[in-house]
Amino acid sequence: MSYSSDPIKETEVNALAENRSHMLANMNIKKLLIKLSIPATLGMMVNALYNVVDAFFVARGAGQIAIGALALAFPIQIIVMAVGIMIGIGSASVFSRAFGRKDYKTMKDAVNTALAIDLVIALVVSAIGLIYIDDLLVLFAASKSNIGYAKDYLSVILLGLLPLSLTIVMNNLARAEGRPRIAMYTMMIGAGLNMLLDPLFIFDFGLGLGVRGAAIATVISQTVAFAYALYHALSPKSSLRIDLRHFLAVRLDIAKEILSVGFPSFIRSSIGAILSIVILNLIKHYSPGDSAIYTSIYGVINRTMAFVFMPGFGLVQGLQPIAGFSYGAKNYDRLTGSIRYATKLMFIYFFFGFLFIQFFAQTIFEIFSDPDADSTFFIAYGARSFRIIAIGFLALGFQIILSAIYQALGFPIKALIVATSRQLWIFIPVAIVMTRYFDLDGIWITFAVSDLLAGMFSAWMLSRELRRFDLKHMLESSL
Repeated sequence: MSYSSDPIKETEVNALAENRSHMLANMNIKKLLIKLSIPATLGMMVNALYNVVDAFFVARGAGQIAIGALALAFPIQIIVMAVGIMIGIGSASVFSRAFGRKDYKTMKDAVNTALAIDLVIALVVSAIGLIYIDDLLVLFAASKSNIGYAKDYLSVILLGLLPLSLTIVMNNLARAEGRPRIAMYTMMIGAGLNMLLDPLFIFDFGLGLGVRGAAIATVISQTVAFAYALYHALSPKSSLRIDLRHFLAVRLDIAKEILSVGFPSFIRSSIGAILSIVILNLIKHYSPGDSAIYTSIYGVINRTMAFVFMPGFGLVQGLQPIAGFSYGAKNYDRLTGSIRYATKLMFIYFFFGFLFIQFFAQTIFEIFSDPDADSTFFIAYGARSFRIIAIGFLALGFQIILSAIYQALGFPIKALIVATSRQLWIFIPVAIVMTRYFDLDGIWITFAVSDLLAGMFSAWMLSRELRRFDLKHMLESSL
């Protein structure tokens, strides 16, 4: 659908764009940040909640060991999500800066280019995953106890990677154009539907498909969520202006910029997949006996952390359009004001996240325990491990803020340094040392140490960048 040949619709869309431009340029920073962050946060929390609920239903329907199957499938999901995040954040950055310049052609071309390249990449990843699924599960350190569950789950998930990836792209673009509620509703629809379908597909009172049923529910839900996002993107009220008649017409210069800006996010997320594989193999190597129960413990921690982190990620999703627009408009005072306020909120949030895990770790594992089995060790060891990991929350927010800022402003190299600091050149070397001295406990200690070190490094870099932007503001004001 294109509006370029309809002057009336073009005028309406440009008027809406002007209104959103005025909001990004003039609304009180604190109110604007909250306005953009709350929908993103709510949507992302609901989206993460379905992962938690998914694991809960799997544990109750197939047992604690089956949770490990979800953890084994997670690296593939991370890779495809990384593609969507890369293209979504890269295109949102291009779109936001063009929005600030009122360059409507670049805005339109960025959207269409992003969707086309995401379509191709997601299909390729799905095909490769289905062909090599057995080899992948061996690589992911599956044990005899959980490999069957993992294959049942992953074989279905691979078929639904395309709508998952495209939805992530659409949500980033919706926030970039100043329509965060669309992104929020999209995630809420996908997550809410998944939670409704899970019992029907998993338990015997429904279809009784177990772990495979959980995967089918996920694919159906993501497809419906994407359909909702696409419907609103094609609306005359949208500034995205998707051109279905020339959908595969990719502008190479914009594709290059999208990929370069979003690449640090891909590295960070895909390193998360590599890191997950490393952790799964370390768990298998250092586990006293069958690793399945420890893999399930890691699965619970991983999914719960994803839920706890969502408000932090929602905050930076709200910050990025403000930062990108302000930087494009050379309003450095507004840029630094929004960053400083967001950083304060981020630190406060993660401090309370740390306290939450210290007090409620045991309760979390009780929720995911199998009532028909002896879960004493699962609960006690899982809670202890989670409390150790949560120590790193006290500094992690600085890294999330800094990485998001660099992406929004189009600094791919700097963003890459920050994105890889925790998971590449800190986590793995520390894990090698810690597991040598503390065996399996060394894995959980490594989480805390790497988060603290990466957070302190990011705090130092953030303070330098804020001083640089303050200097630019002073120079601009003196002219």
